[in-house]
Amino acid sequence: MFPELFTTTRLVLRPIGSDDAQAIFDSYGQDPEVTRYLSWRPHKSIEDTQAYVQMCLKAETSQVYMMILQSSGDVIGAFDLRKTGQAKIECGYVLAQPFWGQGLMTEALAEVIDWALRQPSIWRIGAVADVDNVGSIRVMEKAGLQREGVLWRWLIHPNTGNAPRDCVSFARTR
Repeated sequence: MFPELFTTTRLVLRPIGSDDAQAIFDSYGQDPEVTRYLSWRPHKSIEDTQAYVQMCLKAETSQVYMMILQSSGDVIGAFDLRKTGQAKIECGYVLAQPFWGQGLMTEALAEVIDWALRQPSIWRIGAVADVDNVGSIRVMEKAGLQREGVLWRWLIHPNTGNAPRDCVSFARTR
C-alpha cells in the first residue's frame, strides 16, 4: 500500500534495505541526542543496527524509508509509515543532528501528508511527539498537521527514563 519512493526538492525517501545498516549507524543510529525521544536506545554496535534493519524489513504493516539528501546521496535520516487501522496511518521520523533546523523533515513530512490524503483508502494521517520535543512539534505544525491534544503517559522513551511520557497528538484528515 505504500509507495516505492517519495521525492521532494532536496530529498529522496526510498525503502530501507539490508545494505543501509552502516549508513544508519554512522549518521544517526548511535547518537544519544538524536534518539532521545525515540522508542529505541542508541545503537552501541553495527550489530544493533543490522538487527534493527532486519526488523524493519520483516514488518508487514509498516514501511521504513531512508531519507537521502539528493545533493550528496547521503543517508541523513529515516521516515516510518504504519497502517494502524482502517483508513488511517501514523508516521514517525528521525534526522541526523547536522541536518536539524534546515526544514528537511518538514519538507519530507509535507510530501508524505499530501500523498496520504490523496489515497482513497486513507482518511487520516497522524503522529505524536514527546511534550518536550519542541523541534518535532514545530515540524508537525509547519507541515500542516493539526494539534489534537496531549496523550497522558502515552509512550516510553527509554532514553528519558522508564515511565511513560506525555505526548502531543497531531493529525490531518480529509
